[in-house]
Amino acid sequence: MTDTAFSEFHDELRTAAGELLAKDRAPDWAVLVEAGWTGLEVPERLGGAGATFVETALVLEQIGRAAAASHYLGSAVLATGALNLLSPSSGRDELLSGVASGRSRLAVIADGFTVDGATLTGHAAFVPDAVGAERLLVLTGGAVAVVDSAQVTVAAQPVVDETRGLATVTADAAGIADLLTFDGDAEALRHRAELAVACDSLGLAEQMLTATVDYVKVRHQFGRPIGSFQAVKHACADMLVAIEVARRLISDAVGVLADGGDAAVPAAMAKSYACSAAVEVAGKAMQLHGGIGYTWESGIHVYLKRATLNRALFGSPAAQRKRLSQRYSKGI
Repeated sequence: MTDTAFSEFHDELRTAAGELLAKDRAPDWAVLVEAGWTGLEVPERLGGAGATFVETALVLEQIGRAAAASHYLGSAVLATGALNLLSPSSGRDELLSGVASGRSRLAVIADGFTVDGATLTGHAAFVPDAVGAERLLVLTGGAVAVVDSAQVTVAAQPVVDETRGLATVTADAAGIADLLTFDGDAEALRHRAELAVACDSLGLAEQMLTATVDYVKVRHQFGRPIGSFQAVKHACADMLVAIEVARRLISDAVGVLADGGDAAVPAAMAKSYACSAAVEVAGKAMQLHGGIGYTWESGIHVYLKRATLNRALFGSPAAQRKRLSQRYSKGI
């Protein structure tokens, strides 16, 4: 996920993100704004950094490594992605500026709603970071309806992964504040969501491998570190291979999306493989930690539950493979 021309900047961004999350694994919105993460892909003229999804992907990977609880996915990554796909307008620019400056928090709803004149009706589940968002960006056909959260019912939706903030959103003839039209391909937003979760899974898999290698070096059995046992070495090697394959798939897909290309196939491949691999890596980490790996204190359960939810969000591996097979069968 690194362009050689910007490798030094990317290293600095990765390091800074890792250090911030090491201090605070549940940064609030103001911390994300101060770090400049919310405005990474917002144009400079609107107060952002004018960066691309490549830089956003680096931050997402570090968030996954920390298993951090934040509003970054829904209120920055998806919100900025949706707004950048819209036709230029004062309304769109105001929303982008608000994300970069932290004046407002947004959430994105991809489906489940219909527009009737100036009102919105529908229901959606598993909406990232909708609780606490001031406005909702609701995709409806070739447009995005901007709705004040006070016009709809937003309820927190408990899931197995407590580090994610998901919600159900219900609207019954809610008033629409603005209706913005797409200038780009709306499908790109779905691919962005898939890759965002894949990057998160890559980061958490990396952390699980690091924690496991550190542990097997110091845990002794029969008078020697368990890391010296052949079976443990093979298990760690398998984890590393899975991570490196996921990294390559994600890097390719992120590059395509950042360049504005059709990321349908690479995003599906990256999402399917990386999220499945993360579940397997976290599971192996728990096994290799032995009895302590199953305890609450070890913290491995946090990563395993997050990996499991990531695997299901925005299309399961089975759904992604089905979509790929359909495209190949049609010769797309």
